[in-house]
Amino acid sequence: MRIGIVCPYSWDVPGGVQFHVRDLAEHLIRRGHDVSVLAPADDDTPLPPYVVSAGRAVPVPYNGSVARLNFGFLSAARVRRWVHDGDFQVLHIHEPAAPSLALLTCWAARGPIVGTFHTSNPRSRAMIAAYPILQPALEKISARIAVSEYARRTLVEHLGGDAVVIPNGVDGGVFADAEPKAEWQGGTIGFVGRIDEPRKGLPVLMRALPRILAARPDTRLLVAGRGDEKEAVAALPREMRDRVEFLGMVSDEDKARLLRSVDLYVAPNTGGESFGIILVEAMSAGAPVLASDLDAFAQVLDGGTAGELFPNEDADALAAAAVRLLGDPARLAELRERGSEHVRRFDWSTVGADILAVYETVTAGAEAVAPDDRAGLLGRLGFSRD
Repeated sequence: MRIGIVCPYSWDVPGGVQFHVRDLAEHLIRRGHDVSVLAPADDDTPLPPYVVSAGRAVPVPYNGSVARLNFGFLSAARVRRWVHDGDFQVLHIHEPAAPSLALLTCWAARGPIVGTFHTSNPRSRAMIAAYPILQPALEKISARIAVSEYARRTLVEHLGGDAVVIPNGVDGGVFADAEPKAEWQGGTIGFVGRIDEPRKGLPVLMRALPRILAARPDTRLLVAGRGDEKEAVAALPREMRDRVEFLGMVSDEDKARLLRSVDLYVAPNTGGESFGIILVEAMSAGAPVLASDLDAFAQVLDGGTAGELFPNEDADALAAAAVRLLGDPARLAELRERGSEHVRRFDWSTVGADILAVYETVTAGAEAVAPDDRAGLLGRLGFSRD
C-alpha cells in the first residue's frame, strides 16, 4: 500500500507525536508498505530516506507548550507537490486541527484520509473559535483515530464526530533488551522531558527531592532532556545539587538504557497530556513507574495497577510515595512485573495492525462493509455520512 503520513511538528525537535509517526512509518515499511512522511525540518537536519522536508518550522504556543509548526504559501505548494507526486492510496494526517502541514494537507488532499488526534485539551477556546475554518477540511477525513479516550473527548466536544481509540505504540523489544548502564544504577530516580517546559513537571519533582534525600541520602536523580540546568536546581539547597545529574539530550539507545537502569521512573507532568508514551517506554524497559494522576496517565497505568499514582502537583505526596517505594524492593518488583505484562497491549504488533485495519477499511470504501455491520463500524471510526 502507498501511504503518506503527515507529521505537523518539526522532525528535529523530539516529541511524542514525532516519535509516534517515526515508529509507525518504520513499522509499516518493515511490513512491506511504501511509506513517505512529510514533516517540517531545518535544512541541516539529517532525515531518514522516507522523510520529505516541508521546510523550516517556527515556534508557536500550542496546548500549554511551544510547538514548532510549518504553515504558509510556500508550505502549501510543497504539500500539493508531495500529495501529487506520492499518488497515495491513503493519507494519514496527524493533528489535522493544528495550524500546520496537517491542515494544509487536508485542504490539498484527494481520496481516503485518516486523521489521528493526539491533543487532550477540554477547554480549548482557540479550537472552538477556529472551528468554522477547520470544518471544511475536517469533513474530508474518512476515518478518525484518537490516541486516548481523553483525546477522543476533546475531538467530540470541540469538533464533533467521533473516533476509534488506538493508543500510541512502542517497540517493546528495544526497551526490554536494552543494556543497563552501571553508572546509572543504584538508588536512582529517572526523569525524561524538556527541563524548561513547566507542564513536564520537573519543578514538582525538584520540590519533592529534599524530602526524598532526607529519608534516602544515597538517592540520585538522573534528568534527560534539554533546558537550563542551573535554573532547574536553583531552588535546591546547595549541598543537594550534586545529587542531580543532567544527561542532556540522549539518543534513543541511551534513553532505553536509562529506563532499564533506574530503580524508579517518575512522571510528575502537570497537564496537557493526552497519552503518556514515556510511561509505556518505562514499563517496556521494566522500570517501576510513579506518575501524577492525570486522567491520561491513569488510563495508561490501568488505573494505578501497572504503576503508582500521586495527586497532581503535590510534591509532598510525590516524595512520600518515592521514599516508600525506594525502600520496598518487593513492591518495586511487583510493579515491574505488572507493568511488563500490561504494556504488551501497546506494542506495535498490536497497534500497527489496528491502524492498518483502518487504512484497509477506508481504501476499500464503505460499500465493502457488510450491511449489518456498516452503521456500527462507520460510527466507531468517525466516518462522515455526507
